[in-house]
Order: sequence, then C-alpha cells, then structure tokens
Amino acid sequence: MKLGANSVLFGGYDMETAFKYIAMSGYDGIELSAIEGMSEHLVLSRWRELVPEIKRLSQTYGLELLAIEQPSQDPVKMEQAFQAAVELGIPIVNCGPGGKSDDEEAWTQVIDSLGKLADMAEKYGVTLCVKAHVGGSIYNTPTTLRAMREITSPAFGIDMDPSHIHRAGENPVEALAAVISRVRHVHIRDCKGRERGPGKPEMQANGRGDIDLVGYIRVLHEHGYAGPLDLEIIGAKDYPLEQCCIIAAESRGHMQACLQACGAR
Repeated sequence: MKLGANSVLFGGYDMETAFKYIAMSGYDGIELSAIEGMSEHLVLSRWRELVPEIKRLSQTYGLELLAIEQPSQDPVKMEQAFQAAVELGIPIVNCGPGGKSDDEEAWTQVIDSLGKLADMAEKYGVTLCVKAHVGGSIYNTPTTLRAMREITSPAFGIDMDPSHIHRAGENPVEALAAVISRVRHVHIRDCKGRERGPGKPEMQANGRGDIDLVGYIRVLHEHGYAGPLDLEIIGAKDYPLEQCCIIAAESRGHMQACLQACGAR
C-alpha cells in the first residue's frame, strides 16, 4: 500500500506548501485536490499550465502522484480531470456519488451519469472511483454493491472511505470485506460518533475516533490491496499551518503502525 495525503488538508495554502509538508510528514505520495472552494491546487480550468509545476513538485519532494479528487460529476470538469491525470501519469480520479439517499429517481440518474463517466475514463486509460457518501445515492454497503452490479465498466472502481460507512451505521471492517473486489482507492480518516459530518479536522486524524482502522487496513492487506491509502481531512482551510502539519504527521504515524501491526510493512 502507498501512503498518501490529499492536499486539501493544506487547502488554505499554496500547492508547494502542501507538497513540502506532506513529504516532511513521511508520506509516499499525494492526492491532488481539485475541490473548488476547499483549495486552489489543481484548478482544472487551467490544468495545462499547472502540469509542469506539479511535475516539478513531485520530483523535488519525492512524492508520487497517486490520485486526483474532483467531487462533481460535471462531464466537462471530469474530462479535464481525466486529461490532467493522463498528462501527469495519475491512474485514479475520484468523484462523489451525487444524488440523494433512498431516492429511486435520483439513483437512475446517478448510475447513468457514473456509467458515462466510467466510459470516458476507460477512453483515457484511467480509473474513475466513487465512494459511498453520507446523504448521497451511494451511501452504504447495499448501495455500493448495487452500483458495482449496475456499472460494469472495468474503468469503474470503488473509493472506500471508512468514515462515511461508519456514519451510515455500519462496521467499516465488515463493509470493506464485502466490496473489496472493486476497491481501487481508499480515502482514510477517523470519526468520533455517527453524526452527519466528519467532525473537526483534528478529530478526523487517524486514531482520534471510533473506527477500527487497524482491522480496516488488515482487511486491505489480507486481500492483497496495493493501491493508494490517502488521508483525506476536510475543513482545515482556515487552520494554522502547524496544526495542518500535526494532523498530517499524526495520521501518517498511525497508518504506519497499522501497516506494521498487520504485517504489511
């Protein structure tokens, strides 16, 4: 497994700051945030001019480019994300599920949209990953399994985030085992309680919440998962730089301990 961090944790700072301190925290790679309103990192409307700088930062700081996160299913934005991924050698683009929980009409629209985006991803030779998300059409294990059945493209994968599954009232360790066959990316963070939101950024740090992340990573290891394990902490845009660094380093230490505990490192 490759330990990475989404640059959105440093969304209040420029892209080089994100690269610098994610590298100093000991990560293997980085997931580029293209999340409007949360960061000004991979701005898709001008991705071509950003590519040389991203390549320079990757080389300078020794961070592999693991994934891109762009939550919208807007086909124009998604095509820009796929094009940027190809140019940067990034294999995975993550987006949100959209829709509304337990709404059959919304489900049909979501599956149609994701199916078309998966076909586009296949054309570009990258993988589109979607995660279960609180409030979305895909929000728990049954809906994730349903999406896996209905979207057959080999370019469609699951981005598994234990915090959303936890907040759906499920056990993320058991849920992961059920969908592992299509997991191509993992967003990881902790969560205290089962509120709708993920909590304050410092409480999303791995080891601060209630999720059995050791068991979660053990399931990944036992099934031979070798993809990205990307920390995704949201809500820290206004945090001081030192607090963002502490969250990154603390979480990376916990991730490393989990890998060692299950014999993966």
